[in-house]
Amino acid sequence: MSKKKLAILTIVLAIILDQVIKVYVKTHYALGDGIEVYSWFQIHFTENNGMAMGFEFGGKAGKLFLTLFRVVAVSAIIYWLAGMLKRNAHTAVIVAISLIFSGAVGNIIDSIFYGVIFDASNQNVATLFSDNPYGNIFQGKVVDMFYFPLWQGTLPEWIPFVGGDFFTFFQYIFNPADAFISIGVALLFIYSKQAFPKEEEVIKE
Repeated sequence: MSKKKLAILTIVLAIILDQVIKVYVKTHYALGDGIEVYSWFQIHFTENNGMAMGFEFGGKAGKLFLTLFRVVAVSAIIYWLAGMLKRNAHTAVIVAISLIFSGAVGNIIDSIFYGVIFDASNQNVATLFSDNPYGNIFQGKVVDMFYFPLWQGTLPEWIPFVGGDFFTFFQYIFNPADAFISIGVALLFIYSKQAFPKEEEVIKE
């Protein structure tokens, strides 16, 4: 399989997987509901109004700015991917950039369209293609569901600032798109020499 076909296949499969899982969670759980698969792995449905890890800024205007920024970023990523394909970069680098692109697109789909195709999930299971959508275009909420509370307990008193506090590791809830981005970044770190070759290496190629 050519690297171009591998990139396209990675992107298509990743985006489909991301959206299938999000739509399933959205149409089977009310906000805050979930199941405990294991003590250290849970499905917990939540929605993210803004940035990663649940951060928000600027209300609706900030949300619109963030979505448009993501669109611009995705355009830059696809340009980067095209350049790497042209240079016949390492397969792992192609997969990494494809995963990052897929994750960004997956969350953009939520942000642009979910507000106009779903009704609210508060105390209800949402309806797909609802006649009473919860928002407007570009104002959708990103669906998160993967929760890995690997360890929970009270921190020792001797730890500065947080000693004695109850702590959960890992406390953040994320979605498949976030996972794809994280995996892609990790691959780029592992294959950093191939992803970011020195100038003389580029000339030599």
